[in-house]
Amino acid sequence: MKIAGTWAYLYRTVDQHGQVIDVLLSARRDLAAARRFFTRALRAGTVPVEVTTDRAPVYPRVLDELIPSALHIVEQYANNPIEVDHGRLKARLRPMRGLKRDRSARILSAGHAFVQNLRRGHYDIATEAPAAAGSAWHSTTSCSPSELVGACGSCSDAIQGRHNATVPLRCSRSAPAAA
Repeated sequence: MKIAGTWAYLYRTVDQHGQVIDVLLSARRDLAAARRFFTRALRAGTVPVEVTTDRAPVYPRVLDELIPSALHIVEQYANNPIEVDHGRLKARLRPMRGLKRDRSARILSAGHAFVQNLRRGHYDIATEAPAAAGSAWHSTTSCSPSELVGACGSCSDAIQGRHNATVPLRCSRSAPAAA
């Protein structure tokens, strides 16, 4: 994608269910950017059994370094789910006539990933928290960031602060009230 007339590279991680795991915007497509991207993506959860990428020459080296047990797939049409999702982001950018700042691109791409995950049903949205006195839902201001989870219990983006708290947060110390 172009930002203020300069090429920038958007790295995206999508799991087998279509959930966008992580997004990274980089000015370069080199070894350091690939290493930073895969390191951040691996922090989000489990270690993948197979990784599908395009044929960039830096990926085999980084994957052998970080995930030596993973099968690296570079077949011609194997990365179509990522390309299709990236096409939706580009379609969103066309009417905006591009972006002028890296910060805007980061925010927009993270927000796009979050909305795509919502549309695909990867997050449960709680419309309101129960108001009962003994409720498991309580103020999250007294909790540390590592104890906060999204309403679905698996929103690593909410824990790591990659998007605003659009998904209501709850403390992991208490389970949601049984319905």
